[in-house]
Amino acid sequence: MKLLITRPMTAAVEARARAEFDVDFRRETAVMTRPEMLSALRDYDMVMPTLGDGFDAGIFAETPKPSCRLLANFGVGFNHIDVAAATASGIAVSNTPGAVTDATADIALALILMSARRAAEGERLVRSGNWPGWHPTQMLGQHVTGKRLGVIGMGRIGAAIAQRCHFGFDMQVFYSARSEKTPGFPVTRIADPVQLAAKVDFLVVAVPGGSETRHLVDASVLAAMQPHAHLINIARGEVVQQHALISALQKQRIAGAGLDVYEFEPEVPAELRELSNVTLLPHLGTATDEVRSAMGNMALDNVAAFVAGQPLPNQV
Repeated sequence: MKLLITRPMTAAVEARARAEFDVDFRRETAVMTRPEMLSALRDYDMVMPTLGDGFDAGIFAETPKPSCRLLANFGVGFNHIDVAAATASGIAVSNTPGAVTDATADIALALILMSARRAAEGERLVRSGNWPGWHPTQMLGQHVTGKRLGVIGMGRIGAAIAQRCHFGFDMQVFYSARSEKTPGFPVTRIADPVQLAAKVDFLVVAVPGGSETRHLVDASVLAAMQPHAHLINIARGEVVQQHALISALQKQRIAGAGLDVYEFEPEVPAELRELSNVTLLPHLGTATDEVRSAMGNMALDNVAAFVAGQPLPNQV
């Protein structure tokens, strides 16, 4: 059975793939083009796609009799794949949950600290050569310890962020979710994101992407935030209404934002890049060799199970 891996992988993952499977690697780092996706469905039994490889319903409609029988997604998020359309075409879909949790939570903490303490702004000042030296009122930011955290979404990643903030920074944790959660430390549910936003000092977005959560953080949520509050997004870019966030930052209705994802990624508009009160990272959430290797191996575990005719460990 023939496998296509749509991006370069870590050395460990590539070595395992070559040892265990009949595999081709696509060496481009950009998302797959539509002709490439159509070819992948026609010419391979299994495809290991990732973020941005848009296997939508139209792709499956154009390939009525695909050779492909498995999309082993590299990543926990799979909103770029129309799972219902894939299933209707006889194609199973899997993902890599769990492997990304700690690394993504760590990036959320990095963004909370960077935004609150104006770290990116300060780093740019030093690099510019214009730093005049320390003085008592220079670049005053906000204290993080003891503040109120709001988490939109309390799944694996949201709970890991909350745990770090509660135990590491003595923060009081509030969250919005469809049901009550018991992560093992004190949390308070506020179901309405607008009411949650009004309550907290740091609002972290940690929900999956997709139509149900698109623009969940819109102008009304941003307007409810307190003027000293910060928004952190490590989820999917489209969960936050980008133009509304830009407006809130430009008018200084909120103190700042820390972003690792963007609504039209990899496009980041000039209006956002020009703001000093936003920290911008290039989607670093899982960017460690250990984590990317763990994700790749988890995806290959699903491929191996499929080849062996066994249940997929992480079918979605």
